[in-house]
Amino acid sequence: MRTLTLRGGARVAVVAAEWHDAFGVVVRGRVQLELRDGAPGPVLGRDAGFWLRGTGVRALRNPGLRTAKVRVVAAGSGPSHGGRSPVHLFRRMEERRGQQR
Repeated sequence: MRTLTLRGGARVAVVAAEWHDAFGVVVRGRVQLELRDGAPGPVLGRDAGFWLRGTGVRALRNPGLRTAKVRVVAAGSGPSHGGRSPVHLFRRMEERRGQQR
């Protein structure tokens, strides 16, 4: 799992080889999906989840002024996942974070 931090107006390209089977969740701010043809896609707010596989998304962009964060989990990217879905892994991570508070 990795966390992307996007400052206001920042853009991060989605490289298909690195994002195969990736599931992202916006944990702070808002993130806009940029489509393959360069057209602006939907703007997603906090707790919005999205798949990158087969969606035609070529970049993630922060349309706001405040920093946005996205947690990304790639399915099957290691033996620690044990075949579980990225959604399951994200929920488990959030539960652990809630217990630490």
